[in-house]
Amino acid sequence: MYRVQLKNFEGPLDLLLFFIRRDELDIQDIPISHITREFLDYIRLMEELDLDVASEFILMASLLMSIKAKMMLPRQEEPGEDEDDEEDPRYLLVQKLLEYKRYKEMAEKMTVIDDETRHIYYRGHIDQDQVEVQASGEALRDVTLFDLMGAFRKVLSDIKKSRSYHRVEKVTFSVEQQSEFIIRTLQQRGRLSFTDLCSTLTERLAIVVTFLAVLEMVKEQQVNLFLEESPVDFYIDLKPVDELTGSAISTSS
Repeated sequence: MYRVQLKNFEGPLDLLLFFIRRDELDIQDIPISHITREFLDYIRLMEELDLDVASEFILMASLLMSIKAKMMLPRQEEPGEDEDDEEDPRYLLVQKLLEYKRYKEMAEKMTVIDDETRHIYYRGHIDQDQVEVQASGEALRDVTLFDLMGAFRKVLSDIKKSRSYHRVEKVTFSVEQQSEFIIRTLQQRGRLSFTDLCSTLTERLAIVVTFLAVLEMVKEQQVNLFLEESPVDFYIDLKPVDELTGSAISTSS
């Protein structure tokens, strides 16, 4: 019913690296059963949110299940011979992850180099303009889509624990209404965590639509998202006036 399409959607290798970072796993010794279960759970969550699940996610899920099946089969080892890493069903996946991780780290370094270079060779004024209205709080670090979905899962699990029944009701929430709710709440209270933002919502549908509204506002560049070191929640803040795009200004005014 409420469809949100995101450009530059993180791929399956991003999701695997997210699990490895979040759970502090050894990339050389990946627990396939745990990773496969988490991967499938996230795919189901994407489908529940009506996000497009690209074919490479389905392919990666099939690969993980294939590796899991191979690891369950008994293997005969010759006496006195050490197991070759290349015989490990996870070997090719680990190599892809390591290569992809190197590319991501290099891209981050090049971004830093680009930022430093723009302060050496520049035209005109490089400092941000001072405006009267500034967003509250400070940027902690970038948030990926999977960080958002992790926090979303936590909020949903909390509401499931507090309610043991389901009531069928007419849909009374829309992305537009919840976007106005988010803007109004942030203007009154400043930067908020997603958990605090949803603290007054008691319906699962309201939380789902609010999460979709956050994604839509990110796409329209109306809000900034921040994440603490522990990826259990994310924070939402209105963009400063000088960072708002034309569509964002017209929407919020």
